[in-house]
Amino acid sequence: MSNEQTLDTPLDQATALQDEFLDEELDSIGDHHRMAAHHFSLAAEHHIAAAAADDDGDDESNARHAYLAYRHQLNAVQYAEIAALDNDCLDDAIEG
Repeated sequence: MSNEQTLDTPLDQATALQDEFLDEELDSIGDHHRMAAHHFSLAAEHHIAAAAADDDGDDESNARHAYLAYRHQLNAVQYAEIAALDNDCLDDAIEG
């Protein structure tokens, strides 16, 4: 038996990408924007999966995907807020 993981779905691939991001420090505003986009993308994928599960009458899968979509949305907003707060140029634009 092998410990290698097969990345069959876009969600599996995105989760692997997230794990790779988490292994590294986020040093720049751009990194925070990329993580925000990454989590918004995952939230969208989970919403699509939740909708498909609802169409199929699979309440358990619908609830699971809805919850995961919500969690990714919260993470995305957090990264977006960090990027905005760390961006000194925004202060100049708002004050000017």
